[in-house]
Amino acid sequence: MNEPLITGVGISDFGKFPELTEEVLAQAAIRDALQDAGITMPDVQAFYCGNALGGSLPGQRTLRELGTRGEAVYNVDNACSSGATALNLALQALRVGQYETVVVFGMDHLSGLGGGALPMNQRDWNNRRGMIMPALYAMRAKRYMHDHDVPLAVLADVSVKNRRHGALNPIAKFSKEVTREEVLASRPVADPLTLLQCCPGVVDGAAAVVLTTRPTRGTAKPVRVLASVVQSGIFEVGQVDMTEAEITARAARLAYAQAGVGPKDLDLIELHDAFTISELLYYEALGLCGRGEAAQLLASGATALGGRVPVNPSGGLIAKGHPPGATGVAQIVEICEQLQQRAGKRQVPGARVGLSQVTGGGIWGVDHAACSIHILSR
Repeated sequence: MNEPLITGVGISDFGKFPELTEEVLAQAAIRDALQDAGITMPDVQAFYCGNALGGSLPGQRTLRELGTRGEAVYNVDNACSSGATALNLALQALRVGQYETVVVFGMDHLSGLGGGALPMNQRDWNNRRGMIMPALYAMRAKRYMHDHDVPLAVLADVSVKNRRHGALNPIAKFSKEVTREEVLASRPVADPLTLLQCCPGVVDGAAAVVLTTRPTRGTAKPVRVLASVVQSGIFEVGQVDMTEAEITARAARLAYAQAGVGPKDLDLIELHDAFTISELLYYEALGLCGRGEAAQLLASGATALGGRVPVNPSGGLIAKGHPPGATGVAQIVEICEQLQQRAGKRQVPGARVGLSQVTGGGIWGVDHAACSIHILSR
């Protein structure tokens, strides 16, 4: 089996850019990734595009102006896990020798959707009843707070931490720190979640990475992929604990086994903090702490920059933003830059192993439709 290495990364600004298109944002990210890897378009044998809301043929629409020569383009829609799933498929092809050099990119442009919560399939029973993502996570927050005697201020502190990290990230949509009081006083969205406890609803952005099994040409040290796991949700017919992130816990177990590492070996994590409660639930699902112990872990400072295992040093979805197709690849870009010691003011000193986790989709009867976890090392 061949070992693919990540040799180049690129990322656009994340923000609201109604005058641009997702194709333009992705083209910029791809060019930067190619330059970072020290290669040009003719060196690439295939392209993998993660996109959730851009319609048909997003990859071909992006690449037609970049001088491709008819190479294979794979379009992947797996909701918010689209970009990470595209990376998983690319790694499979590289490992068996189908290709030697590929580009994986993700993109979405939410400015054209009019704002608000992400559109959901109205044929789904939960969605017809109003169980869109803010409502679902509000219920999870209420239940978790009740079960573990967690005060509302703890949820706000997740946003405070990630906004503080985002203020150090030049591409993040939000670059201003906030206080606990500001978070709690922001507009209610779905009780107990307020506006500053939710990832922004209108964010455009793109990210790209180059993977190869060939000798590397870039100046940055290549990054290894120790594990790449994609899992789907299990249809549950009985009573379930909605505060247990089953799909993430299951994917994490597989990823740790594949990589030969455990939670204590991680130096940083980028996870899917679409809402503040998400981060607390994923602390536990990823094995950073036991059930009901997430609030204590957050309060200890362990998951902040300077702590034992910084979580979302990029600012996460709450500060950086969440264009769904781009998020999984953007997490990989952040971890690569951290492992290569070029993350600037948000650098995690001595980072050697990082994990990314992104879920995707809400449908009746499952925790999430998809979850992708990657573990990288330098």
